[in-house]
Formats: sequence, C-alpha cells, structure tokens
Amino acid sequence: MPKAHGNGSGSRPAASANWLALKKELPKKSGRKSGSAEDGARKRRKIEHTQSPSPEPSRFSLASRRIPAMNPILNFGEDDIKNGESLSALRNMIFGQTEYTDHQQLPGKYLALDCEMVGVGIDGAESSLARVSLVNFHGAIQLDEFVRQRERVIDYRTQYSGVRESDMVNAKSFDDIQKQVAGLLEDRILVGHAVHNDLKALLLSHPRLMTRDTQYYAGKHKVARSKKVALRNLVKQEINVTIQGGEHSSVTDARATMAVYRLHRKTWEKDHKPLAKKRKRDEAGHDLEHTEADDMGREHERSSTTQYPGGGRKGVSSGLTTVVRRGANANNDTSGGEKTKTKWWKELVASSKGSMRVISK
Repeated sequence: MPKAHGNGSGSRPAASANWLALKKELPKKSGRKSGSAEDGARKRRKIEHTQSPSPEPSRFSLASRRIPAMNPILNFGEDDIKNGESLSALRNMIFGQTEYTDHQQLPGKYLALDCEMVGVGIDGAESSLARVSLVNFHGAIQLDEFVRQRERVIDYRTQYSGVRESDMVNAKSFDDIQKQVAGLLEDRILVGHAVHNDLKALLLSHPRLMTRDTQYYAGKHKVARSKKVALRNLVKQEINVTIQGGEHSSVTDARATMAVYRLHRKTWEKDHKPLAKKRKRDEAGHDLEHTEADDMGREHERSSTTQYPGGGRKGVSSGLTTVVRRGANANNDTSGGEKTKTKWWKELVASSKGSMRVISK
C-alpha cells in the first residue's frame, strides 16, 4: 500500500507524477536566486525612481497658474483690457470679490441704484418696493436696506427678487429709506438700468443732466440691438458674465450696471458738455460755486412743484389771450427808420361785423 503524505513538522509532501512531467517541459530559470543581492539592488533602484521629485511645471502649463479656489476669474494680461478697463476687475467687482481702500469706500461722484419689488394687492399683481441698493464707482456698498411693507405681501417673488418674509423683520420704513437715498443722490450722478422705474418706486426725481441710464445709452450708441435691452443680456455681451441666473440681488445688479457704465463712460460722457462753473455771492459777500446742473435741477423742481395763479406755468397767462399785431406798421415805423412805442391797440379800426372801443382810465 502506498504511504500517506503527512503534514508533520519533519515530513515534506512528495511531488506528484504530473508535476514532475510538467517540470521537465518548463524553461529553466537563470541561476539568480530571488533573494540575491542583485535583486535587492534592483528593487532599491525602483523605489528610489518612484520617489524622485517630479520636474517643475512649465511657465505656460496649467499647473503653473495659481488659481484661487473661490475665484473663477482669470487675468490673461493685455487681452483682458477693453476701453481702458480691466474686464477681470469688473467681474470681480460684480461678484463682490474686490478689496477696497478707505478712499474707495467713500460715495464719490457716481452712484448706481437698483431696487427689488414684491407683489401686493389682488393676486400680488401690484409691485411694492422691498429692497434698495446703492453702490459707488468702485462697487462699494453705500446703502442696502429692506423696506417695511405697509400692505400685506401676497407674493414675495423670491425666485426673482431674492426677498423673503424673514427679511422684513429688521426692515426700515419707506420714508426713512427715501430720505437716505435722496441725501446720497444729491449733487451726484445717478447710474441705473431703466432707472426711471427705480425712481418711480422711490417717489423721487433726479435732474436729467445728472442721470446715466445704461439701457438708454446702449440703444442710442448701438451697443445693443434692442433699445430696451435687458441688463443680464447687456452684461453678458459686454463683460461675459452671467447674472440673474436664479434669485436676483439688487447689490449685484447695481454693480453690474456700474461696470457697464465704466466700460463705456468715455464715449457716453461725450453727450454731456462740461458743466460750467458759475459764481454766486451769499449775503456775507462770499463766493459760492455751483454748476449749471444745480440751476437746472432747481428750475426743474420749481416748474414741477410751484403753483401759479390760474394753474398755468411761469410766464404763461392762464385764461387770457395774447394779441399780436401783424403787418408793416406793427412797430409804427417812421420815415427815419426809428421805432416809437405807441398805444397801437387804440387805433384798431372797426370791422364789417362790429367795432371795438377802448376806454382809457
């Protein structure tokens, strides 16, 4: 009987006949043992090769660019300049990724305005002012407040306005916001997109010479094909960024409006002549400097608010007829060519249908 193969510590299993036959057909290996010194050296060389530092990336490779994690805006040099403005800087301004100096946080000469509305009334069809934002030339926020509603809000229009019911907890009254906006806009240039709608919601007016409407100028100067181009389309075309993709932000929209204006400011300002300086003296005799725009703005306010007898305008009589005498003798020319002032209305001749008599007092 054949002996059983044991698994004890001193015994070793015998090779089978099939394995012995197969071993004869296999190619013979080299005399190098797996645990030899040569094999160890080759393994060490392989490990050292894998752990060697990779070569530095090229100047022009993507790995050499340091891209901020939260900032998708890249600066590609001279190709980034348009009309003297950096598109990267404008994009950063729109998305609030700009660091401001103390001077850049001041109101300055230009302010951009944007408002958000909520729905009141039947089915929320009427619009009510809910948020007001003002930014300066550099995009720094000068005012960003929610307006407390006097009526019940039917539709907050959150998907468009970005306004929620919780925003009304610390909202301010309409009168307070109106006074703040009016104070900031005084003697400053107002920038806006279809800004007449924002002024209408605020129940305010602004001198025309001190207003820059990007929608109006974009149509006038053929920047956009439509005379009533939407702000998101104008910003996408001119600065290549997308806004208003979801909920709107009046701060973002105001910054985008200012960015478009800055991009075309040199061309658009050619429509406005430099405002000439005038000098006035106060009661003490000191010189007071102001511009023509101030005079025109005050004149506009007087013409729109001042009431005159009869309900007419200044210089136009209401209910009276102006009689103008026409003809060669309208000025009572003499032979010497000199004009004399006479009471010509006393010399009116009678017509075939009657006569007119003037009674002197």
